[in-house]
Amino acid sequence: MLRAVIAGFVAILAGFRTTFGYLFVKKPTIAYPSIKKQHAPRFHGLHELRRYADGKERCIGCELCQIACPANAIVVVGAENTPADRRSPGERYAARYEIDELRCIFCGLCEEACPTDAIVLTPRFEMSDYRRGSFVYAKDRLLVPPQGGVGSAPDERPNGIPADLGAVAQQKSTVDIATGYDATWYGRALKTERRGLAG
Repeated sequence: MLRAVIAGFVAILAGFRTTFGYLFVKKPTIAYPSIKKQHAPRFHGLHELRRYADGKERCIGCELCQIACPANAIVVVGAENTPADRRSPGERYAARYEIDELRCIFCGLCEEACPTDAIVLTPRFEMSDYRRGSFVYAKDRLLVPPQGGVGSAPDERPNGIPADLGAVAQQKSTVDIATGYDATWYGRALKTERRGLAG
């Protein structure tokens, strides 16, 4: 009888070994939202449509991202530039650009298919809302402000190829947070919004 009680007590202690092992260890819980999770620079979060430094849109309305999207989450409707209203270098621009973030699987194929590095995935992950319609991000929410543009517009370059083509992917392929977050406008904004740092 006594042997059974001792064996039961030892079994309970063995069961609590993991619990007691973590009882006095520093907890990994962070005080969100005052401290935000630190994601890798290659994290696939919210999309952004980039601009050139002169304010022109990088998107040329080619619809390659829409074709490459395996979830059919992207809708692009191209339109012709006019001499009076040039929205992008080249002949076309995206008159309508929408991404349904509920359908998106954040695979990054749109980013790889884009010939001008116009659409990129950023480290921003906060997209919660109360209505399904709020998750359809139109061009007004995706396009970075004019002051967020980078690189020179390829108006004079042959075939309209940007001089910094591939620079975002190269900059994001790092483990250095400070360098990788600077690849996108939302990433730079996320660095300034962070009041704390959680690794």
